Amino acid sequence: MTSMPASERLGSHLKRAEQALNATKAAVLKPAGLTVAQYAALLHLDDNPGISAAALARLCGVTPPTMNTVLKNLQDRDLITRSPHEWHKNVLETRLTDEGRAVLTAADTSAVRVERALAAEFTEAERDALTGLIARCVRVLEEQRPGSS
Repeated sequence: MTSMPASERLGSHLKRAEQALNATKAAVLKPAGLTVAQYAALLHLDDNPGISAAALARLCGVTPPTMNTVLKNLQDRDLITRSPHEWHKNVLETRLTDEGRAVLTAADTSAVRVERALAAEFTEAERDALTGLIARCVRVLEEQRPGSS
């Protein structure tokens, strides 16, 4: 017997919510031919043209090797271009192509529908409270991570 039942573990509830969100987004992004990671990459590239793969990986919450795979697949579909940085030749700048922007626009319509349905379940005050509570979770978990001091 463990010292804490699974039903009392907040991490289990957070993980279930994350899994439900990712599964739903994966389903609605499938018609656009995108995975959740590819969609996240396109979304952040739209806001940060020229960003490096390492910085994009941090924004998307994946490892650099995973991001390189995501970017290779997007590049193979001509949704992004990668070119050497003007001053740092070992850094590749990544940008959306016109096709990438069109695919993102179509996919984003579906993803936003999911986000709006989720948000509609809560009042504005509840959304603010939930956002604040999640931020507190993140802060505490980062403080508990070994080597974070």
